[in-house]
Amino acid sequence: MNLFEYTFFQNALIGILIISIAAGIIGTYITTRRLVSISGGITHACFGGLGLGYYLGISPIIMAGVFAVVASFGVEWLAQRHRVREDSAIAVVWALGMAIGVLFIFLTPGYVPELNSFLFGNILTISTADIVAFGVYTVVLAALFAVYGRQIVMIAFDRDFARIAGLPVKSISTIMTVMIALAIVLTIRMVGIMLLLSMLSLPPMIAEIFSSRFNRIMALATVISAVTCVTGIITSACIDVPCSAVIVILQVIAYALSRVSAAIILRYNKRRLTDV
Repeated sequence: MNLFEYTFFQNALIGILIISIAAGIIGTYITTRRLVSISGGITHACFGGLGLGYYLGISPIIMAGVFAVVASFGVEWLAQRHRVREDSAIAVVWALGMAIGVLFIFLTPGYVPELNSFLFGNILTISTADIVAFGVYTVVLAALFAVYGRQIVMIAFDRDFARIAGLPVKSISTIMTVMIALAIVLTIRMVGIMLLLSMLSLPPMIAEIFSSRFNRIMALATVISAVTCVTGIITSACIDVPCSAVIVILQVIAYALSRVSAAIILRYNKRRLTDV
């Protein structure tokens, strides 16, 4: 219990809760649009921005943000304008970003001290400035869904119908692409590539087992993400292991248990209907 007296641990808990809220919102959109693989490509493309930032002496976060936005638009450009398969475009962006990152990190003189934190994350190093930055992002994201939630949902489920209905599909898709890129850039140093992909995909996947409505999935995914993340960070502090690994394992276990419980409930309901 003494951990809760330390400022760095309090910041970690506040930070992971804010990230959980944003991950529940944007993660639901990502899984609905089937963009999990694109998120992985953008995340690894950020590595190129990190390497270039270290080499040029510019903030790695800013350069990672530039690479993330360029990579996200690059995938859509290749897929729509040049009729390249989306998975192939993602593979190109993924490999190119990692290659650029490795090249410039190798060319950077000296040792890159924060590289491991970008790869694996370290939520315990989160600062008040990080909390404020991601808090502002989360407020903007929530406001975006509050104002344009209906349009975003329609575009996420059926872009062709939304286009026929006269909705600004391209504009909203562009805004959401930028929001995905910003979420990745703001969290990659705090939670790392491994945990980031888990937080964006697993909680919405679990929520989809119990609901098919977008808003309910979003709310349930946020709760699941918050519970698993807070439990994981406290558990990791108690047993002295990396929190990202514990949180990912907890979320996988939660997904497996949800699948089993859903199957049991479905079998029970079928049996009950048969008896009636």
